[in-house]
Amino acid sequence: MKDEKLNAIYWPLRLTYGLVPLLAGLDKYFDLLANWESYLSPTAASLLPVAPSTFLHVVGVVEIVVGLAVLSGATRLGALAASGWLFVISLDLVVGGFFDVAVRDLAMAVGAYTLAGVAALRGEVLVPHLGSVAAHPAHARSG
Repeated sequence: MKDEKLNAIYWPLRLTYGLVPLLAGLDKYFDLLANWESYLSPTAASLLPVAPSTFLHVVGVVEIVVGLAVLSGATRLGALAASGWLFVISLDLVVGGFFDVAVRDLAMAVGAYTLAGVAALRGEVLVPHLGSVAAHPAHARSG
């Protein structure tokens, strides 16, 4: 019964925090959902060592990696990364005067953090395969 209740919370969160960053990251290359540069505060843009479009392409790669991590089984790690990433984005949005979107991203950061907590309750490790590799007899031998 406990597993069913956790799954009822876990799967919608996992799909949301896997697919949304993945799609938003891909959209940094296509600009179908938004003009992402308009959300970059002038202060942040002035501090960048590269053009805003280049920066947003890097952001897109990070978002794609985070989304894939959540979807591919590194859910706790990906969700924690998403939570921190969304918090940083919300700070930039506050500086840029986009308070409504900043509040939305803060709420999403809390949701991503919640996903990491639910994944932990389900027994998922923070970094998949790291624990199983260390425990494998072939890796336990000393050279």
